[in-house]
Amino acid sequence: MEKKLSRVANTFTPSPIQELSHLAQRCNAINLAEGFPDFPAAPAIKSAAVSAINSDFNQYRHVQGICELLARNAKEMYGLEVDPDTDIAICCGQTEAFAAAMFAIIDPGDEVVLFDPCYETYEGCIQLAGGIPVYVALEPPHWTLDAEKFMSSFTGRTKAVILNRFIHCVVFFWNNPTGKVFTWNELEIIAEACRSRDCLAVTDEVYEHITYDNVKHVTLSLLPGMQQRTIITSSVSKTFGVTGWRIGWAIANPILASAIRNIHVKLTDSAPAPFQEAALTALSSGPDYFESLRRDYESKRDYSIQLLTGIGFQIRFKPQGSFFLFAELPESSPLSDVGASLALTDPKTKVAFLTLIIPCLLVLMVQVEYVKHLIEQAGVVAVPGRGFFHFNSVSSESEESLSACHDYQKRYIRFAFCKSSATLEAAAQGLSVLVDTKGCLNLPPPSKTDT
Repeated sequence: MEKKLSRVANTFTPSPIQELSHLAQRCNAINLAEGFPDFPAAPAIKSAAVSAINSDFNQYRHVQGICELLARNAKEMYGLEVDPDTDIAICCGQTEAFAAAMFAIIDPGDEVVLFDPCYETYEGCIQLAGGIPVYVALEPPHWTLDAEKFMSSFTGRTKAVILNRFIHCVVFFWNNPTGKVFTWNELEIIAEACRSRDCLAVTDEVYEHITYDNVKHVTLSLLPGMQQRTIITSSVSKTFGVTGWRIGWAIANPILASAIRNIHVKLTDSAPAPFQEAALTALSSGPDYFESLRRDYESKRDYSIQLLTGIGFQIRFKPQGSFFLFAELPESSPLSDVGASLALTDPKTKVAFLTLIIPCLLVLMVQVEYVKHLIEQAGVVAVPGRGFFHFNSVSSESEESLSACHDYQKRYIRFAFCKSSATLEAAAQGLSVLVDTKGCLNLPPPSKTDT
């Protein structure tokens, strides 16, 4: 039956992040792999959802009030003029908004520039639209943008730049996994490239309210000439701790927004009706809510940094936004985030690991040695950093030479700290078993076992 699959479908594999999250459930491990809160959402927005269901808002529905609130918030927070009637498309989460944006602007063969490392969903959406992802590596450890390298990534086929959950077709975002927030100078470089090359920008701004150390979110649309060529995608998921509600949106000029809206209708018809109603309550939240959110996550970030550095991980870049830590293994560590050993001793963990994780990781040509050690010895699940890095299919360099130049890619582990205090404390207790009497990570030598 594999021959019946499309060319693109044949390239897709299970998400390592979701598979690791499933592994955590099956092994009763602490899930620091997937970026969702394990603590309750605000009572007011949960009550609003229950009330909407009980009021029989359970059919196809478009809640225009969401568009009104988004337009108001864009004006109050960023000074952007957004027409709620023409400039906004409500979608099933940011992911669908992003996918619909790709389908709206990408033709087969169009190239889309992304910053690397980046979130796994973007590549798949671009490929489904027939586009070609082109990756621009950010420079570790502070994940800085090399302007010359960025500009050289553009060709006559470049259609867009993407800015990720904290990085922006360019695709632009606040960077998941690193937590980097682009500086104003970096945004100007991106904007100038888009203007001079007549490209669009697609931004993922789901972490706009989760920033630290007095860093403020700046949307690319604010830069001269960029509002008409930028598609902002976002959702209520991260800000309000309701990742399963799937209420998101795209904000763009009327022509682009209309195309995204039409594609959304063809894909899913409408976002969940009762949760659209509840989003009205969420989006009406005042400044106190957002400040409390930022303060709580900053505290969790600092606790997690102290925990991981205390047992030997290197955190050379302190996240400026999002709720992930991209931790580097100690320089003395004999392991990488990926390796050859699968010698799990606990039968239940071994079966779950082999069943759920190996199929997707073999496609990435990695085997999770250090993550396996975390699961078995500490009962903590995290994500190998290697899966966030990419090689360009259009690069003239061989994968071997690229791999040699970017050996650092093997040494990162992503931890999610959007968890309750009890969960983070339990993780600290579990990780403490990996520390020797000198307070250093007690790691086994690399296994010679080959898969």
